[in-house]
Amino acid sequence: MGENELAKKNAWLQMNKEEVEDAYKFNQGYLSFLTKVKTEREAVDFITAVAEQKGFINLDKIEKLKPGQKILISFKNKVCALLVIGRTPLTEGINLIASHIDSPRLDLKARPLYETDGLALFKTHYYGGIKKYQWVAMPLALHGVVVKEDGQVINVSMGEKDDDFVFTIADLLPHLAKDQMEKKMSEAVKGEDLNILIGSRPLQVEENSSVKSYIAQILKEKYNIEDDDFTSAELELVPAYAAREVGFDRSMIGAYGQDDRVSAYTSLQAILEVENPERTAVCLFVDKEEIGSTGNTGLQSLIIENILAELMHIAGEHDYFLLRKALTNTFALSADVNAAVDPTYPEVFEKMNCSFLGNGVVMTKYTGARGKSESNDANPEYLGRVRRLFANNKVIWQVGELGKVDIGGGGTVAQYMAAYGMEVVDCGVAVLGMHSPFEVVSKADVYMAYRAYKSFMQSFD
Repeated sequence: MGENELAKKNAWLQMNKEEVEDAYKFNQGYLSFLTKVKTEREAVDFITAVAEQKGFINLDKIEKLKPGQKILISFKNKVCALLVIGRTPLTEGINLIASHIDSPRLDLKARPLYETDGLALFKTHYYGGIKKYQWVAMPLALHGVVVKEDGQVINVSMGEKDDDFVFTIADLLPHLAKDQMEKKMSEAVKGEDLNILIGSRPLQVEENSSVKSYIAQILKEKYNIEDDDFTSAELELVPAYAAREVGFDRSMIGAYGQDDRVSAYTSLQAILEVENPERTAVCLFVDKEEIGSTGNTGLQSLIIENILAELMHIAGEHDYFLLRKALTNTFALSADVNAAVDPTYPEVFEKMNCSFLGNGVVMTKYTGARGKSESNDANPEYLGRVRRLFANNKVIWQVGELGKVDIGGGGTVAQYMAAYGMEVVDCGVAVLGMHSPFEVVSKADVYMAYRAYKSFMQSFD
């Protein structure tokens, strides 16, 4: 794609002065969100708190459905949904946007604490697709929960405050790394080598002067965490730094976890502004996408079906066939990111079809790997309707594809939504450095994603 042709598609050049100002203003809230929210549990806490402030009511307090009602659903502290009830019956379908709130990270193992060579460390198991070498020699924070045997829940957040201690994974010095640097990048740092440095001072007791014992004492006395408690814990290592504006023009945002919390935040802000839609609007935030949408908090579970079944039960509809009809008649956006063309690595992108930073929200007909493996591949009739919606609402958008055909690829939750028979297409933001500890997006694209999601939930029919 030539420079002149690319410039014509740039969202900044298509927005007027007021829209540019709105984009910068909108992203201030997004920056704050990324800094505060680094795990799926924290995302659910944030979403539910904001929703309750905006008048959303928990579903278990709803006795009858009425148009315009704003409803909140939370499940296992790692999945939630916001709904605005529409004027048409549920059997005619809903307008559904689904994003995922988990991101690649390092999880503590069930027995993580050990000592060797005078240092105390934690063993980890990486979660999702990462480049392991990117996670060494950087400050890390520990987030999550510990559930004790008696049921007590201990919330953990260490390393985020300015005066907090942090953790890290020590890298091998270049002076001794000749053999390491001759290995393939995928082999230079092994999964079992992602060990977290947590202490070096021995316990000052004659019969036991180990570093591990001192760390165990600190965990017990300061946090009420004992060695066996790690078995029933969910503790995640994430980058210990704030989201930042990127570039002299402050036109970009760099942060951890933008895949896919950029979609979560923009769709959240969109549904908070939806009022009296024709069709019921649902914004769903799910877990486990980065490991295949598995488990009872991933989208391969029956969560969409269960939400609709409960709504129809409240509405007095108990026929299973009507539930299937509602699912089939649903329109959906799989709100997930795509890879932005990186000029440093042009060999992996097909620029006529891949997405660019700053060219608007990305509509991706299909994802998958090589021969569209595990792709939804949206129907053209549906894409035409979405295009018309975006044109009518002045949403700047672009097409996207995840790299050249035989290079690799990836999947989204779209295929699991399509299994119900609903129409669905991937729609999200282009990202540089996807799955790295510091992903980069354009503020223009973030703003256009918000506008796309709002128009879809408010008026798509």
